[in-house]
Amino acid sequence: MTPRTIVVLAGGISHERDVSLRSGRRVADGLLERGHTVILRDPDASLLAYLESSDPEIVWPVLHGASGEDGALLALLETLGIPYVGSDPGACRLAWHKPTAKVIVARAGFATPESITLPRDTFRELGAAQVLDLVERRFGLDLVVKPAMGGSAQGVSIVGSPEELRRGVVEAYTYGEVALIERRIHGTEISVGIIDLGDGPTALPVVEIEPRLGIYSYDARYNAGETNFFAPARLSPELTELAQQTALAIHNVLGLRHLSRIDMIIDADGVPYFLEANVLPGLTETSLMPQAILAAGLDLGEVYETLAEKAVADSAATE
Repeated sequence: MTPRTIVVLAGGISHERDVSLRSGRRVADGLLERGHTVILRDPDASLLAYLESSDPEIVWPVLHGASGEDGALLALLETLGIPYVGSDPGACRLAWHKPTAKVIVARAGFATPESITLPRDTFRELGAAQVLDLVERRFGLDLVVKPAMGGSAQGVSIVGSPEELRRGVVEAYTYGEVALIERRIHGTEISVGIIDLGDGPTALPVVEIEPRLGIYSYDARYNAGETNFFAPARLSPELTELAQQTALAIHNVLGLRHLSRIDMIIDADGVPYFLEANVLPGLTETSLMPQAILAAGLDLGEVYETLAEKAVADSAATE
């Protein structure tokens, strides 16, 4: 590949800033090793002027959280006419909002945990006690509460009592105005990365997640030794194929491109339940996507380089 000038965007102002900086550094290092000129930038008020004046060949946003995954920045990059790695703004908006993604996936015929989505104003208008009592009677008390938007397990709570349900909702609202309450699915937690290196989207080896403390929390994700990862996962060939086919189909039905990560749980009956889609998956040293790439026998730098070139080709095709 011809050496190119690539701007890697990392950091931002979301709750996932630290993770983004770590991911961005890893992507930058991989591209540098392949001989490219890489400018690692933290988005700020000078970014748009900088991009207009420098006219980089490619932008790679590694911005976790709203600053990168809600589609707004990508829409601005399209307006500037700069090729970028990742899904288009519309697909990002749909996948970023977990309740919306769940509806799309469920309508396509895939399993996802039964849930209810509750804005903060619902509790203000109808009374928190009454709303939570109804949730408990309808869904029981084996639940997961999470912000409707966000990642890295921030604001996520496992609920097993009325008090934990109250605390979980409060915690979710510290990260956003909408909480998603799901019935908890017990089983094998897995992640399937999807990449497109030029021949269409392909599912990578399944990664199995086994947190030492039983919960795949923020610390379990980013502190080495807190979670056991198995890449490839300890699944039968039949379940492995089902998980990969399901993830690939979900990637397509959500309209994603270049790369994504589909998180699921396989229950005792062998049914994969969709949890969420990550349009800009983490790429840190402990993240799932790099583990899947390596498990496929691929070189990280070469994959990042090929994805950047794919972004250029796709941009040219739409002009």
